[in-house]
Amino acid sequence: MGRNHARIFGELPGVEFAAVFDERAEVAAEVAGKFGARVVTTMPQFIEAVDAATIATPTVTHFQIAKHLLENGRHVLVEKPFTETPEQARELCDLAQQRGLVLQVGHIERFNPVLPALEARLTHPRFIEATRLSPYPGRSLDVGVVLDVMIHDLEIILHLVRSPWAQVDAVGVAVLSKREDIANVRIRFENGCVANVTASRISQEKLRKIRLFQQDAYLSLDYQKQEGYLLRLARDDEKESSLLGKLLGVATDASIVTEFAGRRIVREPVDVEKGEPLKRELADFVACARAGAQPKVGGREATAALELALEITRQIEANDE
Repeated sequence: MGRNHARIFGELPGVEFAAVFDERAEVAAEVAGKFGARVVTTMPQFIEAVDAATIATPTVTHFQIAKHLLENGRHVLVEKPFTETPEQARELCDLAQQRGLVLQVGHIERFNPVLPALEARLTHPRFIEATRLSPYPGRSLDVGVVLDVMIHDLEIILHLVRSPWAQVDAVGVAVLSKREDIANVRIRFENGCVANVTASRISQEKLRKIRLFQQDAYLSLDYQKQEGYLLRLARDDEKESSLLGKLLGVATDASIVTEFAGRRIVREPVDVEKGEPLKRELADFVACARAGAQPKVGGREATAALELALEITRQIEANDE
C-alpha cells in the first residue's frame, strides 16, 4: 500500500514527494529512487522533511507514529484500520482538533466514483447488502478480515444510514490464518434499516458490490467495475421499450421499461465518471491539508467504523470459545 501512495504523491501536480522513512532500508531506497524522494533514517529527519504524511505501517504502530507527527504539527493520513482501540483513535482525534491539523483515515471506497452516484439517488435506505471477496493476501495478516476488508463497507454503511446501530449478529471462520478469514454480519439500526455484510479474503474471485433497497427503488453498484444500475417504478409518460432494446440492454433515454407483476419498472444505468480511488483520496488529503478543511473520512468517522468492527470481531471470537 505504501508503494502506491508513493507513486501517486510523485504524480500529483503541485506536490513535492519529499521523503520515505521505512525500517527496511532496501525498501526505502527502492521506493524513494523510483518515485523521486529521498530516504531518511530517523523520525526527526522525516518530520523535518515533510508538511503532511501517510502512515502505511502495521496497525499496532499507527497510534504512536500518528501521535508523534501530530504533536509536531504535521497533517496525517493513516491507513485503515485507524488504530488498535477506540480510545487511541479518540485521543488522536482530540489532538488533531486541538492543533488544527488534518487527520484523515484511508477508507478508500469513499473516494470510489460509484459512491456519489449512490448518494445522489439514495433517500431512505431500508435494506443494504454488501459483499467484498478477494483471494488470500500477502499483507495485513496482523488483523482479521473484518478489520482488513469488511471495515470499508462498515464505514460506508454508517455514512449512508446515519443512524446508530442497535443490534449486531456476526459469524466468522479462520481458515488459513489465526484470525477470521471469512465473516458475515447482520446489523440492525435504530431507524429500522438492516444491513447484511459479507467479507472474505479466501475467495478465488474478486468481488466488491453493494445493493440498496428503499421504498421506491433498488440500486446495485459494482465498486470494482465502477458501474451500476437503478430499478425504479416508471413514470406515466415513460413508454415501454422494444423487445430488441430489452434484449440488447439499450432503450430510449438509456432506460429499459418493462412490466412486472402488474407494475411498470424502469432499469437505467448509473452514470459514473471513472477514476482511481486512491488518487482521488490522496488529492483530497493534500487539498484539505492546504485549506485546513475537514476530510471526507476524518478521525471521528473512522472511529465509529472501528468501534463497529471491533464489536463484530468480539462476537466472532466469543463464538469460537
